Amino acid sequence: MVSNRSWTLDALLQAYEQYQHRTRGLRPRTLEGYQYFTRQFVRAVLGDDPIDVTRLSPADVVTFLTSVRSRFRPSTMRTVGTSLRSFFRYLRVEGLADARLEAAIPAVARWKLASLPRGLSDEQYARLMASLGTATLCGRRDRAIVLCLATLGLRPGEVAMLRLGDIDWRGGTLHLRARKTRHGAVLPLVHEAGRAIVEYLREERPSVGAREVFLRHSGGRKGEAITAGIVTGAVVRALKRAEIDAPIAGAYVLRHTVATRLVRHGTALKEVADFLGHRDLNTTTIYAKLDLPALDDVALPWPEGTP
Repeated sequence: MVSNRSWTLDALLQAYEQYQHRTRGLRPRTLEGYQYFTRQFVRAVLGDDPIDVTRLSPADVVTFLTSVRSRFRPSTMRTVGTSLRSFFRYLRVEGLADARLEAAIPAVARWKLASLPRGLSDEQYARLMASLGTATLCGRRDRAIVLCLATLGLRPGEVAMLRLGDIDWRGGTLHLRARKTRHGAVLPLVHEAGRAIVEYLREERPSVGAREVFLRHSGGRKGEAITAGIVTGAVVRALKRAEIDAPIAGAYVLRHTVATRLVRHGTALKEVADFLGHRDLNTTTIYAKLDLPALDDVALPWPEGTP
């Protein structure tokens, strides 16, 4: 190990990543999120390289969290706390800090099912679908990506990991090898999304040996698989082109939209949970709050006052 007074932040985060891989087997996407907030914290408190993590104090933790709380929602603040707690445990294992750093992270109040899922309205959804074009460099790819998200409710990472062998064209199904639940799933491939994928494969996809469905189209990494960030970027561009002020500026707005539309059309919550790949039915229950006709049926009448 390098001397704890001669770390660069990159070297420290690399050692932290290797430790997490070795001890917990976290997914790369999860580690990216942890490292993002950890990097912000270390830079804000210790400044430029070299850094001395033994100088970190509980007061630094409180000051940092106080400074960022106005920028993030409670759910994101919980993620910040989880990221720092994981990092501080690593420092403690390496003998570079003690438990006081972890204890300085406050609990974030976030009541279960208190918020509402934020999706597109029917008018916004129709406008987005009507705006999808193919004129740009990656037009057919981005159109197919948006249609997969908007009809199947996939996560960005699930779209990025799709492989050619995952599509059963005769059966009209899509096989997801691993979801967030760590289990696979078979979903019906909506005709419009399937047709958009075919157009992309035939007319725009780079002719390379990669087995992923969606690939990069330019730069030094042309022909390589796309990332979840590229999926999100396709949605952001589509929303901007349709002039939609979305409640969430990213791919998850379409996942929420799919779930909301399914519930409003009478699909059972268990079926919606299976479709979205939710491990806990309570995660899906929140969408029932948007089914206003059903809520009208179960609402108790307001008691009449007596003169």
